[in-house]
Amino acid sequence: MAQIKNSKLLANPLNLQNPITVQVLGICSSLAVTVQMKPAFVMGLSVTLVTAFSNLIISALRNTIPNRIRIIVQLVVVAALVIIVDQALKAYVYDVWKQLSVFVGLIITNCILMGRLEAFAMGNKPIPSFIDGIGNGLGYSIILLTLAFIRELLGSGSIWGYKVMPPLVYQLGYENNGLMILPPMAVILIGLIIWAQRSWKKELIEK
Repeated sequence: MAQIKNSKLLANPLNLQNPITVQVLGICSSLAVTVQMKPAFVMGLSVTLVTAFSNLIISALRNTIPNRIRIIVQLVVVAALVIIVDQALKAYVYDVWKQLSVFVGLIITNCILMGRLEAFAMGNKPIPSFIDGIGNGLGYSIILLTLAFIRELLGSGSIWGYKVMPPLVYQLGYENNGLMILPPMAVILIGLIIWAQRSWKKELIEK
């Protein structure tokens, strides 16, 4: 039974409880870091790690945290993890760190993190909380990578920084769509993904 519950914690955020398309959280970063796949992947991985480990730590401490300062404790834990991630990216993938700019530091304000800490980690054991954090991080990452794949391919003719659009396509008159690399197109694409998901899963449609 516990194994089934844990598998649902991991799988549900990928679809029926996706933090972006269903809960509509973490939208701002999905607009800003999805012009290319590489920064989108790094951002998704960073959020997944911070969400998973902050859930784990807060769940382990939940019975010792006074209720009146729980938000402060959560922010301190998240901030410490974000600093670690930020410094690791700066040390090992400096080019991506520069591309992500302030958005790594702003992970601390990501609604997904605080939402999972309040809604799940404060009331559940460490292992399920850790799995819940991974699931929500992966759900967030899938949408980021989907957006980045479409925007980079159609906007720059490349995937992961490598040109993949055949020269023949350009010779036939195709031009890279500059609109794809602008934030408004990310909003439109997210809207289309939400529409497609809710058309497929009727239970997501609000009555």
